[in-house]
Amino acid sequence: MAPFLETVKSFKDVPITDDGVNTVAFLEAGDGVVRMLKELTGLMSSVGSKAFSPVINDIQGNITKVRERYNAAPSQSATLEQLVINENNNKVGSATEGQMWLLRSLAFTGKSLQYAQADPSVDLKVAFTKGYDVTLGPIHRGAGFFSVQGAIMKAAGLMFNTAIGYCPPRKSFYEKLAANPNGEPCSQEILDKQLNDWITGLDTIITRMDKFYTKGKHGEIYKSA
Repeated sequence: MAPFLETVKSFKDVPITDDGVNTVAFLEAGDGVVRMLKELTGLMSSVGSKAFSPVINDIQGNITKVRERYNAAPSQSATLEQLVINENNNKVGSATEGQMWLLRSLAFTGKSLQYAQADPSVDLKVAFTKGYDVTLGPIHRGAGFFSVQGAIMKAAGLMFNTAIGYCPPRKSFYEKLAANPNGEPCSQEILDKQLNDWITGLDTIITRMDKFYTKGKHGEIYKSA
């Protein structure tokens, strides 16, 4: 075993070519986010852990949708972009939407950690609230209040806000990421570099895919003003 970020695939190591973002590597890094959030919930009370479980389940469910589409047509789904184009051309499946929601949830996670990294004094609850407000928040609040979709979005917003309220202390989370079961924990300097590289790699992918989704009219990762 090793410190946490050395045991999962970093988004900085997800290959990006002219054809797009490598699907298999991206999903592997997404699995790492699920593991990270489970580490986070392990530091919460039983009530907090239960409140965060739907958030994790939502991310896992969307990873499954994308992975199933890839497995059904691997040669046409080698990149995230090719997966969307192929699925839309064949008018089958729901991976395009599932991938959009996965990217949105990953954007929330990445921005939240980016805020935490930018200010070592900020509590996780504050960082995740800021991350939510610039990613998922506008989407959850943007749907019509009296529509079925609006009701679903309102419920999703309540779910995320409730979960964020149970975020553990920053110190506990960072100690968990640095911990090495077989030796000394990694230094703060090493942890910061690994986490910043992870965040930068994810942000590069999210920005690229937001442009792709918007240009192709497949949806949007960030809510347009």
